[in-house]
Amino acid sequence: MTMTTENKLGFIGLGVMGEPMCRNLARKSGRQILASDLDPAPLARLRAEGVQSATLEEILRACDTVFLSLPSGEIVERLCRQPQGLLALARSGQTIIDLSTSPVSTTRELARDFAALGVNFMDAPVARTRAAAEAGTLAVMVGGTPENFARVQPLIATFASDIALCGPVGCGQVLKILNNMVLFETVVAISEAKAIGVRAGVDASVLFETLSKGSADSFALRNHGMKAVLPESFPERTFSVRYARKDLLYALELAQEHGVPAKGAQLVGQWFDQAIEAGVGDQYHPVISELIAGKH
Repeated sequence: MTMTTENKLGFIGLGVMGEPMCRNLARKSGRQILASDLDPAPLARLRAEGVQSATLEEILRACDTVFLSLPSGEIVERLCRQPQGLLALARSGQTIIDLSTSPVSTTRELARDFAALGVNFMDAPVARTRAAAEAGTLAVMVGGTPENFARVQPLIATFASDIALCGPVGCGQVLKILNNMVLFETVVAISEAKAIGVRAGVDASVLFETLSKGSADSFALRNHGMKAVLPESFPERTFSVRYARKDLLYALELAQEHGVPAKGAQLVGQWFDQAIEAGVGDQYHPVISELIAGKH
C-alpha cells in the first residue's frame, strides 16, 4: 500500500543531534521517514531503521510535516530562501518545524513568508546533550499556536521528555537562546571558582562536591562542572566553543535589540573568542575553564 503524505515525515539535517532524533522518530512514530543530509554516512546508518534517503523536492512533495535540524540559523535561512529551497517547494497546509537554534528575527521573518504560502513554520529548538537525543529525553521549547502545538507534540515526544509551548512563533528560540546564555555564564562562574579554589589550596573535587550541597548547586555544576571542568575532559563532536559562540551571539543580538546591556554574556563572548584564538574552538565549550585557569 502506498503511504499518503499524512503517513510520511520529512527530516532534513542528520548531524550530531539530528541523527539520533531522526532515529527515535523513525522507531517510535510508526511513520515512514524521508531524510536528507549532505553527508551520506548518517543516511546509511539510519537505513536500518527504515529511513529513506530523499531529495528536498521529494521530501516537500511527499510529506505534510518536515523537521529541520541544522547547524545555524544562517543555514536554515539559506535552505529556505535558495532557488529550489523550502519556500519555493513548500505547499499550503504543510508544517515545517525548525529544531535548530536560530535568531529570533530570522525565525519570525521566515514564519511570515511561509504563512503567505499557507505553510505553518514553527520553532522547536532542542536542549540537552547528544546522549539525551539518543535516549529520547531532550527538552524542546516550541513557538507556535496552541492548535499546531497539540498536533506536533506527539511527534516531538518521540525524542523529547520535556516539551513546552513558550508562546507564538519565535518564543521557542527566545527561551533556548536565553537558556544557553545562562548556562554559559554559569560555566564561567564555575571555572572561576575552580581556578581560585585550587590556587587557595582546596582540592577541586572537594570544592565542587561541597558547592553542590549549597546554594551554588546547579545543573551546570553537576554536569558541565563535574563531568568536564573537573576531569578536564573537553572532547570534540560535542557542543563546541564555535557552536556555543554562535548561540551566544544570538543572545547578544537579542539583548541589543531590546536595550539590555548583558555584560555577563559579553564576558563569556570574550572567553569564547580567546578559546578560538588559542586553537581549542572545536572542543567542548567548558574548555574555557582551561583559559580561565591560565593553562592556554
